[in-house]
Amino acid sequence: MEYRCLSAAETAALEKNGCRCEDWTKVRAAWGKDSYTDYISETEFSGDINLGRFDKTITLPGGLERHSRISKACLHNVTIGDNCIVNNIGEYLANYSIGDNCIIENVDLLTVDGRCTFGNGVEVSVLNETGGREVAISDKLSAHTAYVMAMYRHRSTLHDRLEEITRNYAEKHASEIGTIGNDVTIRNCGSIIGVRIGDCARLEGVRKLSNGSINSNASDPVHVGSGVIASDFIISSGAHVEDNAMLDRCFVGQACRLGHGYSASDSLFFSNCQGENGEACAIFAGPFTVTHHKSTLLIAGMFSFMNAGSGSNQSNHMYKLGPIHQGTLERGAKTTSDSYILWPSRVGAFSLVMGRHVTNSDTSNLPFSYLIEKNNTTFLVPGVNLRSVGTIRDAQKWPKRDARKDPCKLDFINYNLLSPYTIQKMFKGLKTLRNLVYASGELTDVYSFHSTKIANKALRKGIGFYETGIKKFLGNSLIKRLENLPAGASDAEIQAMLKPDTEIGHGYWVDISGLIAPKSEIDNLLDRIENNEINTLKDINAEFGKIHSNYYTYEWTWAYDKIQEFFGIDPAKMTAEQATMIVEQWKESVIGLDRMVYEDAKKEFSLASMTGFGVDGHKEEKEQDFEQVRGDFESNTFVTAVLDHIQKKTALGDDLISRLNR
Repeated sequence: MEYRCLSAAETAALEKNGCRCEDWTKVRAAWGKDSYTDYISETEFSGDINLGRFDKTITLPGGLERHSRISKACLHNVTIGDNCIVNNIGEYLANYSIGDNCIIENVDLLTVDGRCTFGNGVEVSVLNETGGREVAISDKLSAHTAYVMAMYRHRSTLHDRLEEITRNYAEKHASEIGTIGNDVTIRNCGSIIGVRIGDCARLEGVRKLSNGSINSNASDPVHVGSGVIASDFIISSGAHVEDNAMLDRCFVGQACRLGHGYSASDSLFFSNCQGENGEACAIFAGPFTVTHHKSTLLIAGMFSFMNAGSGSNQSNHMYKLGPIHQGTLERGAKTTSDSYILWPSRVGAFSLVMGRHVTNSDTSNLPFSYLIEKNNTTFLVPGVNLRSVGTIRDAQKWPKRDARKDPCKLDFINYNLLSPYTIQKMFKGLKTLRNLVYASGELTDVYSFHSTKIANKALRKGIGFYETGIKKFLGNSLIKRLENLPAGASDAEIQAMLKPDTEIGHGYWVDISGLIAPKSEIDNLLDRIENNEINTLKDINAEFGKIHSNYYTYEWTWAYDKIQEFFGIDPAKMTAEQATMIVEQWKESVIGLDRMVYEDAKKEFSLASMTGFGVDGHKEEKEQDFEQVRGDFESNTFVTAVLDHIQKKTALGDDLISRLNR
């Protein structure tokens, strides 16, 4: 925008309106013939000032219209865009470039004091409070890059390169002038020092912000609300930080919601996390980590797709060498009310933790389990969560609750319940459980495993659950691969269709905080970063995106190998008869699991669940009251979805079998 110097008549008019400036030649305007000096009053100017136009009214919530203006302010080195309202600045507004159509009023202090990186490059001591796993945050930080920064410390060259890339980004975006985007509202706030604010952000009643970025945009605005205190932070698009939340050295990912007095320090929150009432310290909260309760403390842990029950707590301190311990709840793991875990521990994917666990355990290769405390002993029930209605409901709700609207998504999230990552653990779990039986005998009442106990009956059922889960996954993969198989295809045609499209996918798979991928591909990407082939955060994110987009191609390569390992059938020589056998076992597994989920859901409609209903009546009124509030079992949307799933999967399997046998 081009600016011009003020005329003598304009400066005289401004002085008449109560404005002051020691050097009016440094105040310039983008005005045309009409100067609009009527809309600038009681303002002190110093330094370089550039003023936009004041020729429109702004409609506020409730329908009130106010003309754009500047009044009761002290401005120093400020550029103000077109049609802004700047009013009642308590101390001063300094060193900012402000976009168009902004409202800034009733603010104590808004300034940048010297060269500032706006939160970029701040090191967050995640997982280990005493240091050693620091993650340097930035506007472009993804959950996957942060995971590598924190967890791949054995690759020192890689760590140094990622720190260098982040430092370069921070330096590139450092400035002595802050920016406030277009259509921003900042009202009734305290001090805001060294904060960059993106388009369409709303800051209302904020208490204090320092050294941070609020990466709002028109597609997904950010709201920072009443009483918020934050320092050394980055808040990503679509996030809401409200209601007296307190953040210190934190990254808040896209579409996160923190409020109701939530307190967090040295923590990372990635896409769609929610934190209310409780406290976080040195946590790595991967996508969909949720904690809502006042008495819940999450500390020194790594989580994702996690729900913390009321009173959940962990210990990272043995009162010897300080708070040096850490733990992991793998994706989908949950804690019940009043649960406790002594770090270091590792809980397998999609497991449920109940009670207070005071021994260090590792159940990472026994996913979908219950960890139940009894008399200070951890009892493990392997695989049982595969049949839980809660597990299935969680898997269905996460994609629906992805609230990100920003077209540029930082995290690449795989929502699959069954994947090479979890199925490889089932393979290991099967081997572990069978080895326990072999080592301790079939008649042993209770088996010991990694500071846990497994009852004989639970172990045998666990073997069955894992076999069922493996059959379901491998059958799903086979059916998907043969979905376009013509009726009456020859064995050679079946074998040709089954041949993988790529060699990528063999071997071990990892969950990089929401991104499920072959470790070989992750290692290849990290090698390229180390070798200076990839030099920006944007390019790193793009490479993670490519890996994510090829998930199903890589998945089939892995499943192709595992079909031979599990069924003893070489897909390169598979016949129609053998394919039919796998599909039949798949049908049995899918329907069997769905039936178990159906029965589990039925418990929510039992007579015991009606306790408290029909409070002043008899049994009939209790049942009627329950039905009015909860509905009846058969018409419940989840129950009907399970029954529909059984029908669809049965039809899908029958269709392929008919095509295989024509």
